[in-house]
Amino acid sequence: MRAIRYELGSDQILTLTIDMPGQSANTMNMAFREALNETVNKVQGDLENIRGIIITSAKKTFFAGGDLKELHKVTRDDAEAFEGMVNGLKAQMRALETCGKPVVAAINGTALGGGFEIALACHHRIVLDNNSIQLGLPEVTLGLLPGGGGTQRLPRMIGLEAAFPLLMEGKKLRPSAALKAGIIDELAVSPEDMIAKARAFIDANPKCQQPWDKKGFKLPGGAPHHPAMAQKLAIAPAMLKQKTKGCYPAPERIMAAAVEGAQVGFDNGSLIETRYFAELVIGQVAKNMTGTFWFQLNDINAGGSRPEGVEKESFKKVGVLGAGMMGAGIAYSTAIRGIEVVLKDISLESAEKGKSYSENLLAKQVSRGRMTEEEKVQTLGRIKASDSAADLEGCDLVIEAVFEDSDLKAKVTAEAEPKLVNNGIFASNTSTIPITQLAEASAKPENFIGLHFFSPVDKMMLVEIIVGEKTSDETLARAFDYVQQIGKIPVVVNDSRGFFTSRVFGTFVNEGISMLGEGIHPSSIENAGLLAGMPVGPLSISDEVSMTLMQHIRSQSKKDMEAAGGTWKPHPAEAIIDQMVNDHGRKGKAAGAGFYEYPAKGKKYLWPELETLYVDSEEARKAKLRELKDRILFIQAIETVRCLEEGVLRTVEDANIGSIFGIGYAPWTGGAIQFINQYGVRAFAERARELTAAYGERFAPPALLLEHAEQDKPFI
Repeated sequence: MRAIRYELGSDQILTLTIDMPGQSANTMNMAFREALNETVNKVQGDLENIRGIIITSAKKTFFAGGDLKELHKVTRDDAEAFEGMVNGLKAQMRALETCGKPVVAAINGTALGGGFEIALACHHRIVLDNNSIQLGLPEVTLGLLPGGGGTQRLPRMIGLEAAFPLLMEGKKLRPSAALKAGIIDELAVSPEDMIAKARAFIDANPKCQQPWDKKGFKLPGGAPHHPAMAQKLAIAPAMLKQKTKGCYPAPERIMAAAVEGAQVGFDNGSLIETRYFAELVIGQVAKNMTGTFWFQLNDINAGGSRPEGVEKESFKKVGVLGAGMMGAGIAYSTAIRGIEVVLKDISLESAEKGKSYSENLLAKQVSRGRMTEEEKVQTLGRIKASDSAADLEGCDLVIEAVFEDSDLKAKVTAEAEPKLVNNGIFASNTSTIPITQLAEASAKPENFIGLHFFSPVDKMMLVEIIVGEKTSDETLARAFDYVQQIGKIPVVVNDSRGFFTSRVFGTFVNEGISMLGEGIHPSSIENAGLLAGMPVGPLSISDEVSMTLMQHIRSQSKKDMEAAGGTWKPHPAEAIIDQMVNDHGRKGKAAGAGFYEYPAKGKKYLWPELETLYVDSEEARKAKLRELKDRILFIQAIETVRCLEEGVLRTVEDANIGSIFGIGYAPWTGGAIQFINQYGVRAFAERARELTAAYGERFAPPALLLEHAEQDKPFI
């Protein structure tokens, strides 16, 4: 019973302190389940001597939730035993909930997933008023549902409509927002205040029963059969399908568990929840998502790719060259983490314009109550807009984010590098040009590295760190520290043209444009991208990037390749891009016209002339959705394997995380390499051969893939 301390005071108030031995956080593993079973049995034996129960934690967090290592191992063969285990755990929580005594959750830290479900099973919830604390049920983000009663208790507390965003989007709330949402009852200013309030509740409520256990209970906002609710629920599945594109079973199962459970008693609803929970746990999507978003991401964040033996560094002053969209975003993301920034451009006016980007973002934070006016002023004060290289003096790090041109980048490198502190780092935000090539302009190539951010920088969590031939381990470690200091996810890759993310992203947009050139209807192409799980279709994202930029990058790449003695192999998409730009003046979204029309008012829509120019009615009719989806997912996965084979990618973890967070590769797959693993390596190689025969050598399985297929060995 070491996992739960049992302390019955002379005032007959029992304090149960969860303190899992040998763990930094409490989790719902076997040790906890055994301890809870013992604890509940002891409570039932002591019930006459107990006036009330306080559940709290000895850890910094309250409770971290289910043990994902356990869940990840559950197979179809284990399903029945797993359901029995879950129902057993829930029975213990239910025994406390129905013991007739007031049970109070004294929540001293973050309570997510199973941890918050423990709190929901209590009659009263008090939380420390600390903005670092998060509360909620984020299981859906890992392809799961709250399996500890969350789909049953939350709707009974606040109603189905209010519960759905918390359940199906996995929203996490700060204490004040949680109070407002009605999912907690009180805030406390200190741990002592929290315990005092818990005791006061027990004193005031000697007998306690959950609302849903009382006779005549009615669901807040109406039960599913209530006319107003029934009307909303009738369209809810279609709206949900529109969001998930059928790729994510968890939100659908959450809705089913909540709605079906709301039509029966709590205990039967709990059994319904367990069945849906088990279905998701053994399903492939949850395996993909937990494997990548939990285990692999945690490994990266723990410094798995950071060289050892280099002391951790904290950056104090960062220079950003170029105050366009990327540079302005980098400046904002750096300043908001407390680092001084010099934002330099060719004119003070341009630099100030870049700074105003931060001002607008900060104003939004203030208006949403996430920041005070004083904090906004302080953050903005950290950004110095400048047109002078002299202001870069004393920077620990300078990041260039100028136009994608080797000569221009060489010029700004030579200008800014001497201003760095001794052993300072110079980084390029290039998305395509090899770092080794750019480092030729540096006096200290060992201190030169790539830091490839993604647009919009304030929202995109990934930074691709590119190691040039001469980049030192020390520089890599320090660049890694900077990325983590600004709260981003670092993925480390070796040098190549386009590195990893840009190479793979290029295959996605080019494949979509190639389909158009083959005569396939543009709406079919866009839908295939969305239904495959990509955040946007390939034609839409091409407009966002701009086709003129694609032309420029191609021109630069071709020039560099031919200068190095190589031969440029044109892609079928190139001719379409050139026609769109050169013949029709359609350059992309920024220019107001691309594959889409962008009316001043109203939503964008596909340019009608695409049908006349490119669509072949026979080819359009023959096009199969599965084929289009496969082409989109396979081409990216194959290029990812090539990056592994060439040593551009160092680890499978970097491949999966980089593909999802960098280019939006379908998250349900768990990433580009996990897509191959879950498809089956042999089956994937065979399908790649079929696509090669149909569409060309770009789908040819690389030697590394064939090697793994021969041995039927997944990528790990």
